Amino acid sequence: MTNLFIAVTLIYWFSLYVYMPILTPYVEGMGASLSMVGLILGSYGFTQMLIRIPLGIYADRIGKRKIFVIFGVACAAISCIGLGVASTPWLALVFRGLAGVAAAAWVIFTVMYASFYPAEQSGKAMAVIMFYTSLGQLVASTLGGFAADALGYKAPFIIGGSVGLVGLVLSTRIKEPAISKQPLQIKSLIKVGFDPQLLWVSTLALLVQAINFATIYGFNQSYAASIGANDQQLTLLMLVSSLAIALASRASDLVAAKIGERQAIVLSFVMMMLASASVPYTSSMFVLYLTQAVNGFGRGLIYPVLLSLSIKSISPDKRSTAMGFFQALYGIGMTAGPVFAGWISDLFGMKMGYLSVAFMGVLGCLAVIGRPKAQQAAKIGG
Repeated sequence: MTNLFIAVTLIYWFSLYVYMPILTPYVEGMGASLSMVGLILGSYGFTQMLIRIPLGIYADRIGKRKIFVIFGVACAAISCIGLGVASTPWLALVFRGLAGVAAAAWVIFTVMYASFYPAEQSGKAMAVIMFYTSLGQLVASTLGGFAADALGYKAPFIIGGSVGLVGLVLSTRIKEPAISKQPLQIKSLIKVGFDPQLLWVSTLALLVQAINFATIYGFNQSYAASIGANDQQLTLLMLVSSLAIALASRASDLVAAKIGERQAIVLSFVMMMLASASVPYTSSMFVLYLTQAVNGFGRGLIYPVLLSLSIKSISPDKRSTAMGFFQALYGIGMTAGPVFAGWISDLFGMKMGYLSVAFMGVLGCLAVIGRPKAQQAAKIGG
């Protein structure tokens, strides 16, 4: 059953990421300004931010998760097809927002996959699921970029939508692990989200997503095009980032165990900060590839660690709620990162946009270093 779940996860992320190498120039071709591009990119995180908490609470309340996995895959396929037929920036905004609705179901994916493992192996479970998540994004970005180059910008959307429909059929065959049989009180579920440790971990994740959705999944493509990158180079840029994320995700559990979770988180923020700050001083695609490999490695290293911390000490019947709060809060970063970077870039140029993103990495380091170890080790209440 875990193999089927992994296959559905791969397809789910494939449908959401197959068009990412060309999304920015695609919507710019519709006449969108950099600010509008930032809004379209940010809508993906905005809808997640709105939906993830109530989705997590409701899933725990009724004790069911499979239906939300099916819902997520369906929305991923529909949003992909919708973006392909969109002819104006405003339509692109609507269907990119629907992609965020689809991604909100990731709350359920992660918790459901963790339920296949003993509670003490939550770190391993998150490392595994994030590896396959990154692998799906990697394959999607690579195939989508080459398809766009060979067949035109509509091709990735057609491919992603078709694959998503196959995933929808497969998702109906997943068997759901048993969880709480007694409906939980909403008041007790909401209380989970106010735990200081969970809020701290979620804030770190917010900064991570702000950095990455402003760079790797945001304005990197525009910057690369501004220094003369062709479609194949745009694809390779996304491929380098995605490959680094996948490799680091698979190794994150081992790295965190060896050097400590706190050190791994700081190291990741430093890597993302330096990589982001380096971009506007780069005029070579080869150097840009290197910066984004570093950026991707930092993102891949930190994310499974934060995912694991968000549910590590939460009882299984409340994990969807905890994950919902965690992912909703980092959804703020997915929205604010590209919107803020687009606004700064419009006002002061892309150089200042990237430097403002790098400053978020500084904030992440300070948030970890400035927090007493005793507080970091505290249990997440449930």
